[in-house]
Amino acid sequence: MSQPAPASIHSLETAKPDFGDLFAWIRAGAADRDRGRILPFDVIRRIRESRLGALRLPRASGGFGVSSRELFRVVLDLAAADPNVAHILRNHLSFVDRFALPAGARGAALKWLPDIAAGAIVGLAMTEQGAGKVGGGVSTYVTALTPDGAGFRLNGRKFYSTGALFSDILLVRAAGPDGRNLSVLLPTRRDGVELVDDWDGAGQRLTGSGTTVLHNVRIEADEVLPDEPGSGFGLPYSNTLAQLLVTAIVAGILRNVATDAADLVRSRRDRNFYYSSAERPEDDPLLQEIVGRIGADAWTAETLILAAADAHDALSAARVRGEPDEELAHHAAVLTARAKLVVDELTLRGATRLFDVGGASATQRARNLDRHWRNARTLASHNPATLKAQALGAWELTGTPLPKLGFF
Repeated sequence: MSQPAPASIHSLETAKPDFGDLFAWIRAGAADRDRGRILPFDVIRRIRESRLGALRLPRASGGFGVSSRELFRVVLDLAAADPNVAHILRNHLSFVDRFALPAGARGAALKWLPDIAAGAIVGLAMTEQGAGKVGGGVSTYVTALTPDGAGFRLNGRKFYSTGALFSDILLVRAAGPDGRNLSVLLPTRRDGVELVDDWDGAGQRLTGSGTTVLHNVRIEADEVLPDEPGSGFGLPYSNTLAQLLVTAIVAGILRNVATDAADLVRSRRDRNFYYSSAERPEDDPLLQEIVGRIGADAWTAETLILAAADAHDALSAARVRGEPDEELAHHAAVLTARAKLVVDELTLRGATRLFDVGGASATQRARNLDRHWRNARTLASHNPATLKAQALGAWELTGTPLPKLGFF
């Protein structure tokens, strides 16, 4: 049963801006942007102006101080409007939870809090091509920071830099002069930073998830954030929130599928399948069953997301109080992994069944309804569901904890 958010968390209804009109505008252009591969710079400008990225930032830092549950309600709404836009913000929202909340805010991260409060967006350049460590573990980076006078120089090449193309601040993961991992925070437009729009996935085509090249970039000493146990990337299960954000975007797609399924049936008016038992499509019990099931699946998916968000709220509250957090972090990881297994399956099934209510005309490129399946399939592929299912089974049977490091 879901637990209420901690009393110290402010209510979303009184704290946040009203995103209704903004999200309606975003949704109205989503299909055309996807079909024409029109990068949503204008949308991100409006997002920046709305200060959506400051929702979880504490009020003391100029943000709205909302709970994880309340944040995920907004993410679900935005993902239903346009999953590309929601995914652009994933690394920003992860950054705020990892580095800008009271339990983790320190050093170089503090420098950027006023900018984030004003609407600035954080992007991430983390992943590098090459073989990962078998069995998991901490990544070692080729991208490196080397001393240069009172500061440093940063050189490297990153892939899958989701959101970086649209961001104001760039978080780069690199190896420090001593070989240990660290984070670097710098303005995205600094000399030597090259953002390449070369992402060519089947879905999520507008997220700017391309290559970041770092050419001898000047880094100041106060822009470096070393990894430390118990904070930032040193937190146990530090990537769980990023995983839940991906799954929440998938759930938002399923809500959109449910809406489009109902709209598609209504749009057919008096034209129904041969041998249908009803003249009007909306009176056809078979079509009613499909639309009803997709709607129920969408509700289930969102309920799972919010249940996992409640676990993240309990974890955040414990960290603010300075209490032991690993058990709570593991619980949040378990609920997040479970949600992925169910939400991915429901969404991919729903995105396919959408065509059962529309027939061949639903496949017209002008409708672009295939974007739902393409986007959901691309997001679901970020981490293998089979590995999560196996890890959950091992935990249930033997008590083996889920992997706490890396992008499990």
